[in-house]
Amino acid sequence: MSTPAAARKARLREEREAQIVAAARVLAEEQGWEAVTTRRLADAIGYSQPVLYGHFPEGRSQIVTAVALVGFQELAVALSAARPAPGADRSGEDRVRALVLAYLDFAERHPATYEAMFHLPIRAAFASEETPRAMREGYDAIVDTLLALDRPPADPGTAAEVVWGAMHGVATLERAGRFSVGNDDRRVDELVRRIVG
Repeated sequence: MSTPAAARKARLREEREAQIVAAARVLAEEQGWEAVTTRRLADAIGYSQPVLYGHFPEGRSQIVTAVALVGFQELAVALSAARPAPGADRSGEDRVRALVLAYLDFAERHPATYEAMFHLPIRAAFASEETPRAMREGYDAIVDTLLALDRPPADPGTAAEVVWGAMHGVATLERAGRFSVGNDDRRVDELVRRIVG
């Protein structure tokens, strides 16, 4: 049985960890992941490095993982919000377009967080029983969108992986400047057409 003092201590610990993760994210978004060091984070939040290691004993790699998991949670919320409300009359193409645009918008608005999620090593399993809930929810939003199509795929799980891969590829290549400028709308149109069939 926890006492009020123990509950308060746990709450303060969670708040401090959230503060560390938020500071790491801001620093990464402003200056890149190279700038995120335990020393700079400790300075940014006004705590000593030992306090920081008390929350994240594995240091930077554990902090990057925490940032990635927050990102997955936010992405899942964005993808879920792109789904139509119950009873809404939207075509399959509109639903897929909303999903694709939500995904690409998230990647564009949070480049360092997106990098932590998909490009940096993190300690979170993908596509397994140990996959954190926040990661599964984004995938589930893709599956749900595909299942709502007039002609849903025979294997929605694999189809969702391919759709996710396509959206990730577009987001990554756009960020790297590997696509033609001013062609965003046509790229999205083409991707949606290929998904909807």
